[in-house]
Amino acid sequence: MRYLCLVCFDTTLPDTLPPAEWAQLVKDSAEYDRELQRQGHFIAAEALMSPDTATTVRLRNGRMSATDGPFAELKEQVAGFILIEAADLNEAMRIGANIPLARIGCVEVRPVM
Repeated sequence: MRYLCLVCFDTTLPDTLPPAEWAQLVKDSAEYDRELQRQGHFIAAEALMSPDTATTVRLRNGRMSATDGPFAELKEQVAGFILIEAADLNEAMRIGANIPLARIGCVEVRPVM
């Protein structure tokens, strides 16, 4: 079964971390993606641009409206995702918990419909 791991953290945090610590998280993340590939769990992963580059669109009564920025003002924003293959939710949660950026934020694990 496929699961989407939404990686969330305070996107201002990288600016406050020592550069070596952030570089290590980035390196650990790339290595974890490669490990998931070796194990057959990896489908896709991408980091996202800063939330201030987002545009939120809505369609109401046949008319589209667009606003700059994310839909909700949250401390932790979606910063990226990893789409994985896992036997069940327990395995998906284990994989999600080991995503290196979970150390500074959280990972929402959600089954793909």
